[in-house]
Amino acid sequence: MNSSLYPCLWFDHQAEEAADFYCSLFKNSKVLEKTQMVSRFELNGTKFMGLNGGSKYQVNSAVSYFVHCGSEVEIYRIYDALSKGGSVLMPLKTYDWSPKYAWVIDRYGVNWQLDVEDINSSQKIVPCLLFTNGKRDLVKNALAHYTGIFKNSRILMEAPYPPEIGLPEGTLLFAQIKLDGFILNAMSSTMEHDFDFSPGNSLVVECETQEEIDYYWTQLGKDGKFDRCGWLTDRFGVSWQIVPKILGKLMTDPSKSQKVMATLLTMEKIEIETLLNS
Repeated sequence: MNSSLYPCLWFDHQAEEAADFYCSLFKNSKVLEKTQMVSRFELNGTKFMGLNGGSKYQVNSAVSYFVHCGSEVEIYRIYDALSKGGSVLMPLKTYDWSPKYAWVIDRYGVNWQLDVEDINSSQKIVPCLLFTNGKRDLVKNALAHYTGIFKNSRILMEAPYPPEIGLPEGTLLFAQIKLDGFILNAMSSTMEHDFDFSPGNSLVVECETQEEIDYYWTQLGKDGKFDRCGWLTDRFGVSWQIVPKILGKLMTDPSKSQKVMATLLTMEKIEIETLLNS
């Protein structure tokens, strides 16, 4: 399978503004595409989509983005910029797991976890799924599920809770996996939280062929919920978009975009041939 996996942030008509802000902040960043509906951009080499979805959903702390800053100068610079107009969940200081770390919610509501240490990968920004409340014990199951679906995937590390916490043996506090080359973190919390996974944060799978779309749609959507326009919610509540790689090109073609959008809105699973003939 040939897939391209990256995160999507849901905005209330601020996607272009947010993309410009992030690209001005993070090094080696650029805007790839802008339309009325979406902005695609790279932040230090990691691809993102910003979606102008309106007010129906919002980003929240169920999904955050680890930034491996690599130096004290860089982490202070990013921390100051992201916290301006936003809020700080965990201030920048030394913690047991890092000499310098912070958790910040920026002016758009997007959650960022900043770490001064580097990562031995070209992917310096890593999405993180936070499993809370009744889903706290599901991290291991979720990661086994995802690595079983995506080819060339593996678990990079697992950190279980210490025995004195009193949770079932093997319950994971933190873990990291690689899905077809894309790194994804997951963590759990023993605290009660008033948020859960939602379409405010989703993961996009760009597919080359209809066969790939059919495969990911079926495998990720099993025991979950299918929605319109290639969206689905998996069995753990995480939102995914299964889309053809050619969709961006079709949506930016003035002669096709309106008909493509009208056709797209009639679909659940996306059919490439139908879009091309619209």
